[in-house]
Amino acid sequence: MQIRLQLTLVEDDQEMVYEVGSFERGALNFETLGLSLEEGKTVLNALQAVLVEQQISQQLEGVRPCPECGIQRRTKGHHHVLLHTVYGDIPVNSPRWWRCACDVQGGTFSPLSSLMPENTTPELLFLQTKWASMVSYGATVNLLRDVLPMGKTLNAETVRKHVHQVAQRAEDALGAEQAFFVEGCQQDWDTLPMPDGPLTVGIDGGFVRARRKGWFEVITGKSILAFQRDQIGNQQSSKTFAFVTTHDQKPRRPLFEMLRSQGMQENQKVTFMSDGGDNVRNLQLYLSPNAEHVLDWFHVTMRLTVLGQMARGLPGEIEELNDVPERLERAKHHLWHNHVNQGCEELSDLEMDLSSTLDRSQVDLACIRKMQKYVTEMIGYIGNNKVYMVNYGERYRAGERVSTGFVESAVNQVISKRFVKKQLMGWTPRGAHLLLQIRTRVLNNELEDLFRQWYPDFRKAA
Repeated sequence: MQIRLQLTLVEDDQEMVYEVGSFERGALNFETLGLSLEEGKTVLNALQAVLVEQQISQQLEGVRPCPECGIQRRTKGHHHVLLHTVYGDIPVNSPRWWRCACDVQGGTFSPLSSLMPENTTPELLFLQTKWASMVSYGATVNLLRDVLPMGKTLNAETVRKHVHQVAQRAEDALGAEQAFFVEGCQQDWDTLPMPDGPLTVGIDGGFVRARRKGWFEVITGKSILAFQRDQIGNQQSSKTFAFVTTHDQKPRRPLFEMLRSQGMQENQKVTFMSDGGDNVRNLQLYLSPNAEHVLDWFHVTMRLTVLGQMARGLPGEIEELNDVPERLERAKHHLWHNHVNQGCEELSDLEMDLSSTLDRSQVDLACIRKMQKYVTEMIGYIGNNKVYMVNYGERYRAGERVSTGFVESAVNQVISKRFVKKQLMGWTPRGAHLLLQIRTRVLNNELEDLFRQWYPDFRKAA
């Protein structure tokens, strides 16, 4: 049996027939049932070539007459442009025309420059950037080549450049950095409609291997909206953001835009939770007038847990230090109930006892000296973040969040899975930052909307 596939184009009641594929089939078996993948690629590539040629030819015929005087523009020459599409690379004949005498600009121009500002179609550009944010650049190339009739021009370096171009374009579209994002006054905020449920924003950091040596830090966060008033049922929705601290010059802008995309209003309750580090302490300020800033309890108790483990290694013959575990538990109890001064006093007394023990001891006990250092750091940590500490026990009993455990999963989802785990690649701060902008948009289901802003006819929204 011979199979011939033909394409029929109808224009002004005239039909044009093109053959796009021809196959033969013998005795039926399971392996030859239907079209094979390679046969499908061949058909799609031939179909794409015919459609592109006819669409461009029709477009050129329509714009060749001068819009002022109607005279046909003269051709100076032409050259071939390779158009990269999802169904293969298509050579396009791009002419160059002389401008009409009535055109004051004069000279020549390319009529396809406005129709084809890029050599890669938006559909292919979308697929490259989406999958490159999920898997490596090389794996993205292999994936697209397996399922689509990709040309030999597609390689990992091309995908990387396209990801950077898309991310940089999205970055340039963001507004400028501001020190103060709150607008209006209380009178204006009272007139706003009832907001959605409260927003809880957790911020944490991770590390990515640098290309040459060492590591650099990436700040990521996750925002959880409790519920939307126009939806049935209290369904939570979440979004993520990320940036490289040493590269991004406007880190607060993407965080603000993320919250605004979730419908944040000035009269809405927003809770920011972080580990109290210097690099995130100022990031969350002045974004909302009804914001509450909370020090994450997980990072507090993690430090106390380390001190408790060190206390087990203290010499048992020193009686003054036998009650260190109980004293640490008391300090933890005070901090849990927001008795910060009492907790700091307990730690300060412990620090003084460790110091006096070292002064009286005839032997330099490294374990005591090390624990004294950690206790001093803990006192400084509590002092720097005192204003962000709350009554964690009361919040816990009320069913409110006291820890950024949900951000730890975001760090794994945004950073670790793509940049760290089983990844041997070294990154530059700029390369990692730009890829993070694409990855977070894919995880937030916002990449298609971004492409629709640039290309209005791209993938009509469902």
